[in-house]
Amino acid sequence: MKAYIKPKGYRLTILSILLIFLVTGCSLTHRLKPNQALVRKITIKGVDKEFSEAAVNYVDKEQQPNNWLNLKFYYWFSKNGKRDIGEAPNLLDSSLVEFSRLQIQKFLQNKGYLKAKVADSISVKKKKAELIFTATEGPMFRVRNFTDSIADKKMQGLYRANRAKLSHIRIGGRFDTDSLAAQRDEVFMLMKRNGYFDFFRQYITFNSDTTYNKGIADVNMIIDNPLGKSSHPIYKINNTLITISSSNGRTPGKPDTLQVDSQFRFVDYSKKFGPRIVTIYIFQKKGDLYNIDKQSLTTSRLSELNVFRNVPNPTYEKLPDSTNRLNSKIDIVPLKQMSDRVEGEFLFNAGRYGFNVGNTFTDRNLFKTAAIFQLKFNYSTLFDSGSSIGGHIENQEFKLGATVTYPQILSPFNLPILGKYGVPHTTFSSNYSLFFQKGLVEREGISNSITYDFTETPDKVHTLTPINIEFSKGTIDPVAKEQLLKENFYSYVYLIGRTVFTFGSQYSYQLNANKLNSYKNFLYFKGALDVGGNTLSLLSNIFNTPRDTSGARTIFGYTFAQYTKAEIDLRFYKSLGGEQQLVFRLNPGIGIPYGNSTQLVFEKNFYTGGANDIRAWLPRTLGPGNFNRASYGVGPTADTTRLRLKYLDQYGEIKFVANAEYRYKLADNFFGSKLKGAFFIDAGNVWRLHNDPETPGGQFKFNNFFQSTAIGIGTGLRFDLGFFIFRFDAALKFKDPEFTGADQWVLIKHFDELFHSGEFKKEYQQTNTDNFNFLQLNFGIGLPF
Repeated sequence: MKAYIKPKGYRLTILSILLIFLVTGCSLTHRLKPNQALVRKITIKGVDKEFSEAAVNYVDKEQQPNNWLNLKFYYWFSKNGKRDIGEAPNLLDSSLVEFSRLQIQKFLQNKGYLKAKVADSISVKKKKAELIFTATEGPMFRVRNFTDSIADKKMQGLYRANRAKLSHIRIGGRFDTDSLAAQRDEVFMLMKRNGYFDFFRQYITFNSDTTYNKGIADVNMIIDNPLGKSSHPIYKINNTLITISSSNGRTPGKPDTLQVDSQFRFVDYSKKFGPRIVTIYIFQKKGDLYNIDKQSLTTSRLSELNVFRNVPNPTYEKLPDSTNRLNSKIDIVPLKQMSDRVEGEFLFNAGRYGFNVGNTFTDRNLFKTAAIFQLKFNYSTLFDSGSSIGGHIENQEFKLGATVTYPQILSPFNLPILGKYGVPHTTFSSNYSLFFQKGLVEREGISNSITYDFTETPDKVHTLTPINIEFSKGTIDPVAKEQLLKENFYSYVYLIGRTVFTFGSQYSYQLNANKLNSYKNFLYFKGALDVGGNTLSLLSNIFNTPRDTSGARTIFGYTFAQYTKAEIDLRFYKSLGGEQQLVFRLNPGIGIPYGNSTQLVFEKNFYTGGANDIRAWLPRTLGPGNFNRASYGVGPTADTTRLRLKYLDQYGEIKFVANAEYRYKLADNFFGSKLKGAFFIDAGNVWRLHNDPETPGGQFKFNNFFQSTAIGIGTGLRFDLGFFIFRFDAALKFKDPEFTGADQWVLIKHFDELFHSGEFKKEYQQTNTDNFNFLQLNFGIGLPF
C-alpha cells in the first residue's frame, strides 16, 4: 500500500492566478544554495491502508512539503523584510529524515506491529527532494487475555460494574498502546467521578506478556493503593466559598457578604451580583461525592452566562479531620457591565449602492441577575443612480429593538434547572421597524415575544416562542395606489397596504449546531415551525366579532392573519482530510394562509438571493418561478410599475434552495489570517402557491420544477482571523428561469457578453428597465452556511 502527499494549495482561484503574474521568478527552487533541496513529495510504502494516511503525520513538520501558495507569499514578501507572511521553505535535512523514520516506526509498533521496521531513502532531482519511507510491518499482535489486579476491593467492584462501558482493550483486538492509554484515561475518569479526589493516572499500570512467534499478548491492568494505605479515600463536598472580584480582578474595599445556606458563602467585591444566579449553576452540592464532571460542568455553565471574564476550576481544601470532606472555593472575575458596538457595511452593484449602520448597547447584568439587556438600532438605505422615482433613494429601513435575556427558564411553574448540557434562556423581545420605499409604500411593524431555549443534549437544541404578537401597517402612496388599481394589481395593493394583527407561536429544533466549526463528518438539521391566528380565530368565532369589507374577522378593529409556515435547513458535511470539506445543503420551506387569510403577511413570504442563499442574484430579485418582470409590458406606465414594485414583487409561499460547496485551505499565513477558498453551486427559487395573473409563470408545478429553477456557480475567498471570518464570493448566473428553453442557460449562450454589453443586455434593459448582470460580488462575515 502506498500513500502520497502532493504539494498543497495547487488549486487555482482568481487570486492565485493573479499572484502567478505578480511573483517574480517562476521556480520555487531558484533561490536555493547549491547544496540545498526543497522537500516536495513524501511517499510511504508498505503500511496498511488503515494507517497509511496517519503515518504521514509522523514525518517532521519541517520535512513536510510546503503549501505552494504559502511558499510564493514567503518569497514575495520576504523581499521587503516581512518574513511572517507565508511560510519559509522546508529544506531537506537528513537528521530530521532519520527522526521521521524513527517516529513512523514507533507509530507502527504502537499500533500492534511490534516487529515493524522502517527504512528511508531520498531522491533529489533539480533541487526537489522526495522522501521515501518503506515499512516492513511484520505480524499484527492481538490481545488473547485481559485481566485486572486491583488492590482496593471497593474500587475493584466499581471498575468491574462499569467495565463493559469503558473497556478499550478487547479479546481478539489489536494490541495497541493508544488503546492502553485510552483505557487508563477512562479508568482515571471513572474514579474521579466517584469521589476519588486524590486518584492519579500513575496508580494505573499495564503488564503485557507477548509471544513474538505467535503474535499474541496477555494484558494485565494493575491499580495500586497509595503508599502505606490499604485503600483509596473517598471524598465528599462540604462548604463552598464564592468570591467575585471587580472587573479588573482586584478585591478592594468591603464586599457584599452573605451566608446563603449551610453550603454557600457569597462574597462580592463588585457589589453587582445576586448569589442565586451563581449557586444554581454550581452542580457540586454539600454531601455529594466529589465528581470531576460536575466540577467541569460548573465551570462551563458559569462561563456560558457571558457575564464573567474568568471562571477557573474550583480549588479544594481537605478538612483536617478524618471525615474525608472537601471545602471548595470559586474565584470569579466579571466582565465590564456596559459595552457598545457599532457595525456597518457598504453595498455596491451596477449603479446601486447603499449602506447599513447599526449600534448595539449591552448591559450584561440587569437587576443583579446576569440578565443581558440589549438595545439595537439599525438604519439602512439603498440608492439607485438610474431610478426616476423619488430621486436616487430607492428605499430606507429603520429598526429599533430591545431584548432582555435571563439565563434560566422563567415560568409560573416550578421547573428544574435545565443546565446539564447548556445554559437555558428566557428572552423578552420588543421590536419596531419602519420600511419606506419612496413613491410606493411606508410599512410599520411592531412585534413582541417571549422565547425559551434549552439544550436537551450537547447536540440537540430546542427553541420555543409560545407568545409572538405582531402588528404591521402599510400606507401606500395615493398616486401609486391609483395607478396599481388602474392596472388591476389588486393583490399587491392588498399585500403591502393592509393593516394586520397576528398572534402566534414558533418552535425550532437544531441538531449538531455545536459541530459547525469542525471538520468532522456529520449531518446538521434545523426545522422551524411558525403558526399564527388559530387562537384568535377561535375567539372571534366564539364572540362573533365583526368582519371587514373583505369578509375577514377582526379583533379590536383589526384584521388578524391566520397561517402556518415551515422551513427546513438540512446540511451534509463531509471531511476530505486536513482543512478540506464538502458541504451539501437543502433548504425547503412553505407557508400556507388559511381561515381568516387569503395571503401571507408581507413579512412572512419567502425571498431568495443574497450572500447566504443563491449568491448570483441580489436579495429579492429572483422568481417567483418563471416570472419575468418584462410581463408588465412596455412604455412609461409599465416602466413606472416595474420601478415601484422593485424588490417587492419577487416573493413566494414556497421556497427550495440547494447548495454544494467545496472548501479548502490556500495559505496558513496571509497578513495574519488563514486564507481559504471555495467553489460552489447554488440552485433554487421561490414559487407562488396558486396561479396569480400578476406573476405569470410563478406558480409551483412539479412538472416544471427544473425549468423554473435558477442555477449559479462561483468561487470565493475566506479570510479566517480566528475570532471571525471575512468572506468574499464571486458568483455567476448560469441558468436564469425568467427566460424560456435554451435561453435559460445564459452563461453559455451569452458568454461573450460576460464583461461588456451586447445585444442580449441591451434588449434586457429595454424590456425590463434594468441592467442584466452576470457577475454578483458578495461580502459577508462568517460562512454562508
